[in-house]
Amino acid sequence: MKTFPFPGYEPLLPDIVRADNCSLYDAGGKRYVDLESGVWCTSVGHGNPAVKRALVEQLESVAHVGFNYGSGVVEEAAGAVLELLGHEGGRCAFLCSGSEAVEYGMRVMRSVLDGAEVMILSDSYCGAYGDASRRGEGWFAFDWFDCDGCGRKTCSQDCARWAAIPFNSVGGFLFEPGSSSGLVRFPPAQLVESIARTLSAKGGLFMVNEVTTGMGRTGKWFGYQHYGVQPDIAALGKGVGNGYPVSVASLSAGVADRLGQTPIPYGQSHLNDPLGAAVVRSVVGEIRERRLIERAGYLSDILLPGLRAIAEACPRDVAVRGRGLMAVMDLAMDPADAAELHRELVRSGYVCGLRPGTCVLRMDPAPTIDEADLRAFLHALRPLAA
Repeated sequence: MKTFPFPGYEPLLPDIVRADNCSLYDAGGKRYVDLESGVWCTSVGHGNPAVKRALVEQLESVAHVGFNYGSGVVEEAAGAVLELLGHEGGRCAFLCSGSEAVEYGMRVMRSVLDGAEVMILSDSYCGAYGDASRRGEGWFAFDWFDCDGCGRKTCSQDCARWAAIPFNSVGGFLFEPGSSSGLVRFPPAQLVESIARTLSAKGGLFMVNEVTTGMGRTGKWFGYQHYGVQPDIAALGKGVGNGYPVSVASLSAGVADRLGQTPIPYGQSHLNDPLGAAVVRSVVGEIRERRLIERAGYLSDILLPGLRAIAEACPRDVAVRGRGLMAVMDLAMDPADAAELHRELVRSGYVCGLRPGTCVLRMDPAPTIDEADLRAFLHALRPLAA
């Protein structure tokens, strides 16, 4: 092997040679159903024809521009993203990865908040590098697990946990609406909405990390739309490029106004490249034209009840967590046994995710997956999970 594997992940399929929608094919011609969407990337399926056309057409005109010139396709894609996020009148930047988009958004927050702390929930991933990966000085991590199921409609000072949040020093909130570092947990709405209201009242900023929850993954365009909130800043990645390395950091008009002419202290060679922007534009168009948000909801009504039925039939206390087509089964078994179950699924022709060192099996199929393949996967999983 001439490359470094991803840390902690076992290379189970070393010879994939072709992909089509939600099917992978190895060198021997064996087909595998991809229920992981690559690394949760292919929001409109592998080899999507519209995305391929967009890539070819843009390559034939201009793929990359420098610091002193732009391209109309970038402005068109930016308009589409800003509209989706309710950021009309705002501005966005096209980058290369989800972690970059988070870092860009964090630098915006730091520029505007003038030294205030940024709050996150304790199980957040945030990003692979930069400010969000270090989470040292200038951060406040809130352990929300005891808030789950508390039953309150809103948070108030008579709750000791809420009263302990230092809103006198916290000026921003970076929210991940369901990823939970890959374990898929959903913070209670009253907590998230109370934080957003409190920060808004004091001129603070609410940022969402939609790298893994955006572009229809949760049955809505974005994960934050399951909460009564509107973000000031949003980071998009993975699904926005359908596997092509492009991401977006989007700012509301209000945040753009607060920045004024202050340059954001971040830049790289592929900032606002036309090729990446063309891909984003085509992905947004595909999801709209094929009504894939609605289809994700329909398929979710097959996947989640199917997983729960398998869990209920297990002698162990198996938990299912999910929203839309983002789901996990916490198998309540030894991680070594979970790893063998994972391998057996691959041998049976199904690719899922397994968080290293855990017994948490993750499914993130694209909403373009064939219904028959989804049902066949549930049928294959039932005896393995028993």
